[in-house]
Amino acid sequence: MSVAGKYDTTVKSPMGDQKGVFTVVPADGGAFSGTVVDGMGTMEVVDGKIDGNTLTWKMSTKVPMPLDFDCEATIDGDSLSGKVKAGAFGEMTLSGTRQA
Repeated sequence: MSVAGKYDTTVKSPMGDQKGVFTVVPADGGAFSGTVVDGMGTMEVVDGKIDGNTLTWKMSTKVPMPLDFDCEATIDGDSLSGKVKAGAFGEMTLSGTRQA
């Protein structure tokens, strides 16, 4: 099964659960592009890589403060699980489900 699609996601952050929609668009050479849209706006996927069913990527935001994220997720069927490293905020759990 392809990792492509839209996933309803939740990040367990120090500010509570952060819900969003993660879009994965595979490209040539094991890369992918996409976005995460949440209550703070849209973040573009940077340096997205696909290795089997594992995705790694970076994102950044300016709202509510400038912050860079290093992300990793594993796709298992229609489920997504992983982690988001957010600088001084440390590592947060990421989970999600593919939209129908």
